[in-house]
Amino acid sequence: MSDTVSTAQNTDTDSVRAAAQQAFRNHLDYLSSGRIPEWVDLFTEDGVLEFPYAPKGFPTRTAGKAGLHEYMKNFPDHFQVEFIDLHFHETTDPSLVIAEFKSKGIALQTGRPYNQTYISVVETRDGRISRYVDFWNPLVGMEALGDSPADMVAAFSND
Repeated sequence: MSDTVSTAQNTDTDSVRAAAQQAFRNHLDYLSSGRIPEWVDLFTEDGVLEFPYAPKGFPTRTAGKAGLHEYMKNFPDHFQVEFIDLHFHETTDPSLVIAEFKSKGIALQTGRPYNQTYISVVETRDGRISRYVDFWNPLVGMEALGDSPADMVAAFSND
């Protein structure tokens, strides 16, 4: 009988992990193809996006679907990217995704390369992203967008 319970628990764990990783894959696909409304829908209503290494003047956190949309709506106007080299790190919590990946692309306004390396820590709930902590190098963004923190902040400003 314990084998049956263990197998059922493993199946549940596997399906939660698969849903969490698929949400992450969808995040990369929607963002790289400029499908921002679909990207926002990957998040829970109270979803949070955090940037621990944000430069001065750049948001360190945005929350809720309206805030996420407002923050990310101009991304396709500034970057053309392809996400590559995705690697998931297995966790004991199947709803938690830790991923390493890279972007290969350009900043559209400058034509400069935007080749970034990321580590993402993503919490999911029922297959939706509830908290996304984005570890990336802001210097790469600054160089791609014009060499200064102000250029990068302006690219994500909705003024």
